[in-house]
Amino acid sequence: MERLLERYGELLGEVDAWFRRCRGLYPDHIACHNGCSACCRGLFDITLLDALYLKQGFDRLPEQQKVDIATAATSRLEQLSLINPAFVAPWLLNSIQEEEWDELMPEEDETPCLLLSATGGCLAYDHRPMTCRLNGIPLIDVSGEEMFDEWCTLNFTGADPCLFSDLRFTFVDLFTRELLLFQEMMELLTGTVRNEADLFIPAALLLDPPQVVVALS
Repeated sequence: MERLLERYGELLGEVDAWFRRCRGLYPDHIACHNGCSACCRGLFDITLLDALYLKQGFDRLPEQQKVDIATAATSRLEQLSLINPAFVAPWLLNSIQEEEWDELMPEEDETPCLLLSATGGCLAYDHRPMTCRLNGIPLIDVSGEEMFDEWCTLNFTGADPCLFSDLRFTFVDLFTRELLLFQEMMELLTGTVRNEADLFIPAALLLDPPQVVVALS
């Protein structure tokens, strides 16, 4: 598992390299940087692969900081279980009907991420999920296929970045390789190949792999 997570880290490094290239091309148009926390609000789903990788970064924090954050994560998840009693440890979203997800993560939720520091930086920046790395500019494959055509309102305030072909990346290949790593991880954990297992960041910080394996069995 350790080597698999290293390989995932390498894949995330490719995403970071793409984003750095985009910022280099358009420094006056892209405001994203470590410390800008405009998008670090509310809840969103991440994969179990992301959760395991994020937990690695969380586990490296000072002990008291981990205790404080874990306490806040537990409280957050308990509040969600009051909204949906079926949402219980290990807090896998796949046990919930997808149409009920919005009830757990409403768009108007502006609660800061538990991993935000007092200065707005991410406490586990090097281990943050792929979603966090991709957010801010449109995701358009080199083929022209639009994977996601929205962007942060702080970026490209006077232009449409969807028209900039040099922002494109091999996203189809990227997401294919991500899925293959995810499937490999699931086979290692459960003995079967699965395509989906999602959590919220608070659940990732409390992640207990054996408990997850039982829930997925």
